[in-house]
Amino acid sequence: MAKYEQSVLKNMTLDEAKALQYELLDEISQEFPNNEFFQVGDVGLHPEYKRPLTTAKVEKVLSKTFDAEACALVRGSGTGAIRVLLSMLVEPGDTLIVHTAPVYMTTKETFRMMGLNQQSVDFNDKAALIKVLKEDTASKVFYIQHARQQPTDTYNLEEIILLVKECRPDLPIVVDDNYCAMKMRGIGVQYSADFSSFSGFKLLGPAGIGIVLGKEEQIEKIHAMNYSGGGQVQGYEAHELLRALAMAPVMLALQNEQVEELCHRLNKGEVKGLKEVYITNSQSKNVIVELEEPIAQEVIALAGKYGASTYPVGAESKFELLPMVYRVSGTFLENQPELRDYGLRINPMKSSASTVIRILNRALAELARGC
Repeated sequence: MAKYEQSVLKNMTLDEAKALQYELLDEISQEFPNNEFFQVGDVGLHPEYKRPLTTAKVEKVLSKTFDAEACALVRGSGTGAIRVLLSMLVEPGDTLIVHTAPVYMTTKETFRMMGLNQQSVDFNDKAALIKVLKEDTASKVFYIQHARQQPTDTYNLEEIILLVKECRPDLPIVVDDNYCAMKMRGIGVQYSADFSSFSGFKLLGPAGIGIVLGKEEQIEKIHAMNYSGGGQVQGYEAHELLRALAMAPVMLALQNEQVEELCHRLNKGEVKGLKEVYITNSQSKNVIVELEEPIAQEVIALAGKYGASTYPVGAESKFELLPMVYRVSGTFLENQPELRDYGLRINPMKSSASTVIRILNRALAELARGC
């Protein structure tokens, strides 16, 4: 079995991605009749919705597409979505049940600034999780990340949600669906979680927009709290987001094909000097390359010379078309610090496996000449 194979999440097929695109467009057609979709969006506090009318329409489209009661578009991308959602559910000093693994740096900071405590349990260990759920009556939220927090994670999101619902039906479940929305076959709310949150920026949308889906009562509280016009996602921004989301599923399915092809071809030996090659969901779905020599930083620098991106903008934003050859993620480095010198994280983005292989071969060849 390939390294961490059990940890890799299963993406939608291309046919499934097309079906999601068609479903989204069908919802758009019902919400924007009479050529309204050619009007790119209003601004200001519409008297009925207390936010731009187009924003409210886009939120309705997204709630229907993702089978949720309601939706709110908020400032601050995925991080802002998590922060505003948690502010509706907990108070400073409250406790969340979380996985015993490194969380995203921005999530860690959210917990700190909100004064939240963490009850940690290994989500890969169902017996331990059941024990905590039955014994811990103080925690106010069950918080779970859809993408992998460490390379050894194997828990199934849908199974965990159903388990929590069975043991603690009173406990709200918040799912961070960043890097998984419009890639996987479902997101948290579609598996009966109370809430899902993710970034529109990571789905080819405009910078700074976060998406919250879930129970109508809390979503309406978010709308009421975010009354300020300056805090609203304006109609033209929501419109741009929706146009991007219409293209995202198929593009991401094609990207997934190239991730898998790249891993296969590297394991077949098309690039020399590689010790191990495998796929992980370290944030976005990537190919992790472990080099034979501790030259990762030099390879990254030369990959930039030959056309790769060597740092992220939004880790799959609309700006990231070129392949990314980058350091291994911070959460993974906490578990395997040696990968700082030996590891590469590679995402083809919207390019091909062949382009990545060309870049790696040229970078490694130049390093060899230098030696």
